[in-house]
Amino acid sequence: MTMPAHPTTKAAYNFAFLDEYAKKEVRRSILKAIAIPGYQVPYASREMPMGRGFGTGGLQLTLALIGAGETLKVIDQGSDDSVNAVNLRHFIERVCPGIHTTTHTTEADLIQSRHRIPETPLREDQLIVLQVPYPDALVVVESSEEKRKIMHGEADYARLLVKLYEDIVKFDEITLSHRYPTRINGHYVIDPSPIPRWDVPKLHQSAALVLLGAGREKKIYAVPPYTDAEPLAFEDVVFRVEDFTDPVTGQRRACDRCGATDSFLDELIVARGGAKRYQCSDTDYCDSVLAARGETR
Repeated sequence: MTMPAHPTTKAAYNFAFLDEYAKKEVRRSILKAIAIPGYQVPYASREMPMGRGFGTGGLQLTLALIGAGETLKVIDQGSDDSVNAVNLRHFIERVCPGIHTTTHTTEADLIQSRHRIPETPLREDQLIVLQVPYPDALVVVESSEEKRKIMHGEADYARLLVKLYEDIVKFDEITLSHRYPTRINGHYVIDPSPIPRWDVPKLHQSAALVLLGAGREKKIYAVPPYTDAEPLAFEDVVFRVEDFTDPVTGQRRACDRCGATDSFLDELIVARGGAKRYQCSDTDYCDSVLAARGETR
């Protein structure tokens, strides 16, 4: 009996790597997540050819949804050229013949992202998938998943609010810089992935569908289009995004590359002299500002 040859070409893979039953199961979980905004839907997370924690949850959502002829953008902390973004994009290209890839937000049908939501507002015909390491916002106050499920069902987030209050008592403000707990559609509080606070308001009434996938924790949840997303806060201590105001000049810092003053900035330390510089986290947005002025750098 002749043994079948070991698959060596991309033609040997099923389209989008996952088998059709796996894709159907992920899609059914996605539909339930959309029907119950913010609810964490368990699913049978598959083994992927990369370590868990490297975006396997988001990757499975992307592979279950993308089709031939569609255009994909993959970003990591705003950049199209980081190691994580490049490797995921190359893998998806290899197992999804017939798709297109882009670095431009406006051209993408589907965006897979780690730790950022693009600065350019998304449209109704677009979809963004966020990679999630820890899907449950309550894990910081309750270790038992069984008890967390009860708390979510009863919308009991008192202990989480106490955690935020303790932050105010110690530091005069809520110091969470990312993973800011956000209430979806007036009920479930989610961990919106490690996006900065700057990106949390983009979830509110978003025109695009936002899907969040945690491969290691085997959970999928969603923020459907035009759904309320309200960060937890207090009447006298309101939620605020990162402040890029220069304490010396009192002016808002600008991107050193394109000059934008309305984007999330990465702080860069120049080795010589230790001076700090600032640059747009979203590389495509930075390029688009330059292109609008007819400049390239």
